[in-house]
Amino acid sequence: MSNDAAPVISNFIRSIIDSDLTSGKRAAVVTRFPPEPNGYLHVGHAKSICLNFGIAQDYQGQCNLRMDDTNPEKEEDEYINAIQEDVRWLGYEWKGEVRYASNYFDQLYAYAEELINAGKAYVDDLTPEEMRQYRGNLNEPGKESPYRARTPEENLTLFRQMRDGAFADGSKTLRLKIDMTSGNINLRDPVIYRIRRATHHQTGDKWCIYPMYDYTHCISDALEGITHSLCTLEFEDHRPLYDWVLDNITIPTHPQQIEFSRLELLSVVTSKRKLKQLVDEKLMTGWDDPRMPTISGMRRRGYSPEGVRLFAQRAGVSKTPNVVEFASLEGAVRETLEETSPRVIAVLDPIKVTLTNFEEGVTGSRSAPFHPHHEAMGEREIPIGRELYIEREDFAEVPPPKWQRLTLGAEVRLRYSYVIKCDEVIKDADGHVVELKCSIDPDTLGQNPVGRKVKGVIHWIAAHHAIEAEVRLYDRLFTEARPDAVRGADGEYVDFKQFINPNSLKVITGYVEPAVRDAAPETRYQFERLGYFVTDRKDHVAGGKPVFNRTVTLRDTWASKE
Repeated sequence: MSNDAAPVISNFIRSIIDSDLTSGKRAAVVTRFPPEPNGYLHVGHAKSICLNFGIAQDYQGQCNLRMDDTNPEKEEDEYINAIQEDVRWLGYEWKGEVRYASNYFDQLYAYAEELINAGKAYVDDLTPEEMRQYRGNLNEPGKESPYRARTPEENLTLFRQMRDGAFADGSKTLRLKIDMTSGNINLRDPVIYRIRRATHHQTGDKWCIYPMYDYTHCISDALEGITHSLCTLEFEDHRPLYDWVLDNITIPTHPQQIEFSRLELLSVVTSKRKLKQLVDEKLMTGWDDPRMPTISGMRRRGYSPEGVRLFAQRAGVSKTPNVVEFASLEGAVRETLEETSPRVIAVLDPIKVTLTNFEEGVTGSRSAPFHPHHEAMGEREIPIGRELYIEREDFAEVPPPKWQRLTLGAEVRLRYSYVIKCDEVIKDADGHVVELKCSIDPDTLGQNPVGRKVKGVIHWIAAHHAIEAEVRLYDRLFTEARPDAVRGADGEYVDFKQFINPNSLKVITGYVEPAVRDAAPETRYQFERLGYFVTDRKDHVAGGKPVFNRTVTLRDTWASKE
C-alpha cells in the first residue's frame, strides 16, 4: 500500500470501533472481505474492499480474504484468482493465506448436528414451492411444516443420510426451528443445508450437502475471530439470524455485524448475473472489457488504484442511500492521473499540413517536458518536418465566433514550435479538406511574433516522427442512469441491454510520439488536449504497434448532455 494514504475520515462504523476499543469490548480489530467467487469483482466491491482493508490497516488490525464458496455450481478458479489480483491491485494485502468457507465444512456440519440434538433444527421434506406457501408473507404469518415435529433422533438419522447421499437433490433440507410467526421472514425456519450433487473446486466430491450463506457466514466469522463483520444494508434484516445461530451453538466468539449502504453508481449495472450475461452474449469482450464496471475492467481502461480508492473514500460510509454519479468516479481518476501521467502529443483525427517554407537543417526544433510541474520526469525532443498532422477539429473553413485555432488566412502557434499561417486549403473530389498549405514565421521559435498577438495554440506531430497506433475510444456503457430499472408501458422492466451506448467503443488509427513506442503495458499518459490514455495490458506490445485505451477525457463531456 502506498505511503501517500488519504486522510482518515470518520464515519459511524469507525465510531462504533472506537467505542469498542475504548470500553475494552474489543482488544483489536479483525475484519474480512468475503466475496462469492461466481464472477469478477465490480466497483461496489471496490468500496467494500477499501472499507474492510482500510479499517484494519488504520487500526493496526488484520483483514482476512475469505471466499464464500458454498455454491459449487457457479464458482470457478478463474474468479478466485481474479479476486486476489483485484485486491492486490487496489493496494491491499490480506492476513495469512486465502481462506475459504469450505475450509469450515466439517465444523459447520458438526454445529448442524449440535443444533439438531438440541431440538433447534429439523429435516424437512417440503418442496420449494410448498415451503414458499408455508412461509407466509409480510402481512401473514407462516405456518409450521408437518415435518417440524420430528424428534432429534429422527432428524439426526435423516441428516446423516442426506450427507451420505441417500436422497435425491432437492428432496430434503435442514431447517432451523425458530419462529414461523416472526415479523422477520428470515427467522421463519430458514434452510441451512440443501442436497446438491456438484463437484466443489476445493473439496471435490466429499460433500453432496452444502450449507446456506446465512448459516455459513456467521460461523466462519466467529471461527476466524472477526470482531466487526461489515455488510451492506440488505443484510440488516438477516442480522437477527446471524446472532441467533451464534447464540445457539457452543462457539467462543461472537462478531458484531454492522450494515452500511451499498454503492449505487449510476450509468452502470453491477448485478453479477447481468454482467455475466453481457460476457456470455459476446456484448463485451470479457469481464475485463474496459467498459465493464469490474475492477479488472477499470484497471484495463487505465483507472489508477489511487483514483478508485479516492472515489471510494468520497462515496462515504453511511446508512443512507449511496447513489453516486459516474462523473464522480471519473473525476477521482482524473485527479490522481493529473500529477502522475507524462504528457505526450498524439493526433487522432489528422489533417495533413505542408509547411511550404520549411528548410531542412535550418528550421529548428525544441524539446518539451513530459510534465509541466515535475522536472524529474525529464524532456524529449519534438522534431519538426515539412509534413505535419494536426487534429481535424483544430481547423475550420468557416470559424465560429471567438475561434482561436486555424482557418484560412489566420495564424496559430504550433505547441512548442513556430507560429504558422494557413495559406491554402486543398480538398478532394467530394469537397473534404485533405491538406493545408501553411507557412512558418521563422522568427517565432520560442518567442512571440513582433507587432501582433497570436492567441491560439494547437498540438501537432511531424509525419516522419509519428508512430501509428491503434486507439480505442471508450465511453460510458449505458445511455440511461439506471439501465436495469426502466419500466415499459406495461409496467415490466425493460431489457437493460437495449440501453447499451452504441458509441461506447470506437476504434481508430492515430499517431503518437515515438517516446511511447517502448512503453510497457499499463503505462499511463496524458495525450495533450485529448485526455488520459493507457497502453492496453493485453494487446499492446512494447516496441511493436502501440495499442491505447482512452481512460477518461480531460473534462466531463457528459455534463452538457445530461
